[in-house]
Amino acid sequence: MEGYAKTSLSTTYTGAPDFRGNDSSLVSALKTLLFFTILMVTLPIGLYFASKAYIFEGSLQMSNSDSYFYAAIVAVLAVHVVLALFVYVAWNEGSTKDKGKHD
Repeated sequence: MEGYAKTSLSTTYTGAPDFRGNDSSLVSALKTLLFFTILMVTLPIGLYFASKAYIFEGSLQMSNSDSYFYAAIVAVLAVHVVLALFVYVAWNEGSTKDKGKHD
């Protein structure tokens, strides 16, 4: 036992890391997610029925079966736009917060 070097156990312990600064980023991320979730549900459904009734059947005088088809295409395009916007916002949300910390 004499041959072992004794190490000091009296190093300063700073405690657990403080993650309270991340609360605002977590809340911001959850708000973004909630916003795009609501948008994902309401926008395609709203555009489906609005485009079917007012654009395809109302203005363009299409038949009922044709208006279903084209209104579904509008709804699918709306889903893709919302997903692309979510990815764009989520991608830039993290990078703008990182830029602020490095300045």
